[in-house]
Amino acid sequence: MTQELSNTRSYRGQTPEQRRADRRNRLIAGAISVYGERGYHNATVKAVCDAAGLTERYFYESFANSEMLLIDSYNFITDLVRERVLLAGESARGGRVARSRAMLHAYFSSIQRDPRSARVFLVEIRGVSAAVDRTFDDSLREFGLAVTRLVAPDVLDDELLQAGIIGGVIHIAMRWIACDYKPPIDEAVATALRLGAALSKRPRAAPASGA
Repeated sequence: MTQELSNTRSYRGQTPEQRRADRRNRLIAGAISVYGERGYHNATVKAVCDAAGLTERYFYESFANSEMLLIDSYNFITDLVRERVLLAGESARGGRVARSRAMLHAYFSSIQRDPRSARVFLVEIRGVSAAVDRTFDDSLREFGLAVTRLVAPDVLDDELLQAGIIGGVIHIAMRWIACDYKPPIDEAVATALRLGAALSKRPRAAPASGA
């Protein structure tokens, strides 16, 4: 009983579970910083732990390996960006175009606000392993579906179209980053908006043969 109490009592107001969660969050923050500055393949566990202010033994308390940390770091950034984008769309006044513009502005603003997170979000996640690629693909699918429900529910049944629009916006964002965030954000948003409008126009069905 004494051992059980010692394992559950709080320390500086935190339970052991809360302290583990805090260490995990610090490792994710450290990973985003290190991966965003050096790149995932140039980072070490020690570098991440140093950035988190933790010893390496705490790394393996939360993560089996660096790949799992990369996935969790990516998911953390994705969830944050998606929350900002959807909130912008829900808060926007007007029709589809106004909501789309507000969501795109929130997306590009998030990228510009923290270039290190943007690198993890758009660059470092690619081509690491099959598991990481699945995480990226699943995230894009969920992101595309959430955005479509809000601005274009009439194309919810077209997963390929959703993938094309989201993929196109991502490529615009990557080129914008490579060009040192030029042109100004409003122009980048306008370009992405034109792309989405063009891709979302469904072609008319071809007339039946012999009509």
